Amino acid sequence: MTTFDQMWDAIAEVGRDPRGGYTRDAWSAADLELREWFRQEAHRRGLAYHEDRNGNQWAWWGDPDAAPGVVTGSHLDSVRRGGAYDGPLGVVSALAAIDTLRESGIRPVRPVGVVVFADEEGARFGVPCVGSRLLTGALHPDAARALADDDGVTLADALRRAGRDPGGLGRDEETLRRIGVFVELHVEQGRSLVHHDAPVGVASGIRPHGRWRFDFRGRADHAGTTRLEDRDDPMLPFARLVCAARDAARRRGALATVGRVRVDPGNANAIPGAVSAWLDARGPAEAAVHSLVEELAEATGGRVTRESWSPAVEFDRALRDRLAEALGGAPVLDTGAGHDAGILAAAGIPSAMVFVRNPTGISHSPEEHAERADCHAGVRALSAALRSALEEGCR
Repeated sequence: MTTFDQMWDAIAEVGRDPRGGYTRDAWSAADLELREWFRQEAHRRGLAYHEDRNGNQWAWWGDPDAAPGVVTGSHLDSVRRGGAYDGPLGVVSALAAIDTLRESGIRPVRPVGVVVFADEEGARFGVPCVGSRLLTGALHPDAARALADDDGVTLADALRRAGRDPGGLGRDEETLRRIGVFVELHVEQGRSLVHHDAPVGVASGIRPHGRWRFDFRGRADHAGTTRLEDRDDPMLPFARLVCAARDAARRRGALATVGRVRVDPGNANAIPGAVSAWLDARGPAEAAVHSLVEELAEATGGRVTRESWSPAVEFDRALRDRLAEALGGAPVLDTGAGHDAGILAAAGIPSAMVFVRNPTGISHSPEEHAERADCHAGVRALSAALRSALEEGCR
């Protein structure tokens, strides 16, 4: 699997964090380097390359306007100090799959596209899947432009610094018309495939999930001179949030995580004046997630702002079953992780996902892993999936 190995090795050092793992924030220097790498790989293959109005990158084998195409791909940005595979595995495998199809003599009757969606993780600006949400109209362009990172840099600012026009953001009908089917390959974020003893699997759907910001206001004061009974300390309701989230989630068979907190002004010898905390909540059903957030809002008294929401998604059954059959009866499993494929599926685009085994079961961490042999199996699986989708489109 020479082309996969060459590409994987070429990006292995981009965005390495000296503390471990990778930090590839959207529109950062590392992200821009990876975006340029993808552009060059597209040109090297003679693929028609362009970047859409929302910063998503596209490379087409065939005329993208000739007919709705079969599209694959993923993203290149990462969470902070994350693993190597979440996102890039899908992009590298997509290009390698096209190489495989070409080498086997395939001449597609429909265009085949590879996409790199912008800012999938939301690590910098707080909202996940920004590129695909903007593309489909799930995120309003004004809301997107106003998103800001920890340094106060807005997405609009970041786009301008990268030479892009933030005024062009928004639902992109021209690009949407080009997508007939979308198949995303991704490293599994769990150990189901380990238990199935299978290198690849097919996704059935994505469980509902969202992010909420809890804001707690207090009064800044001196840590050494203010009596406990005189304090208005916003860290106390924040602490209740962290503890209550776990209990509320357990009762509902759901998951709740506070993974980010901002303390203002953040002095070690002072009572803070304000605390903001971000809650990630996911569950088996939408009602369970919503009731969990409502319970926490009531228990803590915080001001709650929903920053993103992804309803339950069931991938196209016919496409899913066809892929599972093309992959020799690959196991079918659901996931609680969000993906661009879920955003496209929610917008009515027939979508599916192929997972590659992760022996550690760990993701969003430097310990995320996939054996090279399983990565190669993933390329073969994606090639078979694309071939199946192309054949179905001929009928």
